[in-house]
Amino acid sequence: MKLLVTGATGFIGGAVARHLLQQGHTVRALARPAHAPEEIAGQGYEPAPGDLLDPASLERATDGVDGVFHVAALYSFWQRDPLAIYRVNVDGTQNLLEASRRSGVRRVVFTSSVGVLRAPEQGELADETFLAKPGELPDHYHRSKLLAEQTALGENGRGLEVVAVNPTAPVGPGDIKPTPTGRIILEFLGRRTPGYVGVDLNIVDVRDVAAGHLAAFERGRAGERYLLGNLNTDLADIYRRLAAVTGLRRRPVRVPYPLVLMAAYADQFVEGRILRRTPFLPLGAVRATRHRMHVDCSKAVRELGVPQSSPDRALFDAASWFVSNGYAGGVKLPAPAGEAP
Repeated sequence: MKLLVTGATGFIGGAVARHLLQQGHTVRALARPAHAPEEIAGQGYEPAPGDLLDPASLERATDGVDGVFHVAALYSFWQRDPLAIYRVNVDGTQNLLEASRRSGVRRVVFTSSVGVLRAPEQGELADETFLAKPGELPDHYHRSKLLAEQTALGENGRGLEVVAVNPTAPVGPGDIKPTPTGRIILEFLGRRTPGYVGVDLNIVDVRDVAAGHLAAFERGRAGERYLLGNLNTDLADIYRRLAAVTGLRRRPVRVPYPLVLMAAYADQFVEGRILRRTPFLPLGAVRATRHRMHVDCSKAVRELGVPQSSPDRALFDAASWFVSNGYAGGVKLPAPAGEAP
């Protein structure tokens, strides 16, 4: 099949596109003009220059494809104009869905986020039924993803079949930006973790997330959402696991949340308002750490057969990729990736 992937130049989108290629599909990649067509074609994809806010480009991108994987989003915890996040993530999703319907696309997989779920109580696991209300979410990014998911699933019965997948915190090779989880690993490698704020999260191998996208396309029930995750953990445990798989010793110290929150307010005032630059500690990102995300991913495993690969191997492979690609200058890991636990 010929399948369109938005966000194929990003972490999850890239993993999805590579997995589709490995499974024998033809991949068309929607990418903004900043990414040259030669760059896209060099990865084995058919380039489709365009933008989620340019409906005409979406008409061209969706023409002749059998399915769409909408992975792209403006992943930002700070913008001078917060409405920009909603324009890309909500309006852009609507534009793509309308183009898909006009092009005769049968099925769309929409990449949502675990962050659209309301936080579970202590000792409780959130599942796909824990859908939050916008006011329960701590930042504009996750509110926009919730609205975008509702927009996507609302298209069912109007000429489209839409399935939502909600990845947790992905780890693994190819985290080019990197993501917040990738920055945790990168800072660990570079000894830049003097302190951290406590956060409960779920981590998953990004390659399992990619497999989950294709499984949702092939076997997911229209109108349903599926959590793609694996290990419920916290930052202290992630640091312990990183030390075990890399052989590196780091001693980060947990910093009280109120202290980090005050620093974020100060950073936003100085960097964001006075200097007009992106804050080092975006307030939305700090607030999001209080949005506890321990989840039950059994629905995706049971209905879609999503794999549950070793999170330790994913952490090692992520660290190895950062080292191999020059993100962690001077760091040497004790064993090649093939010999990781």
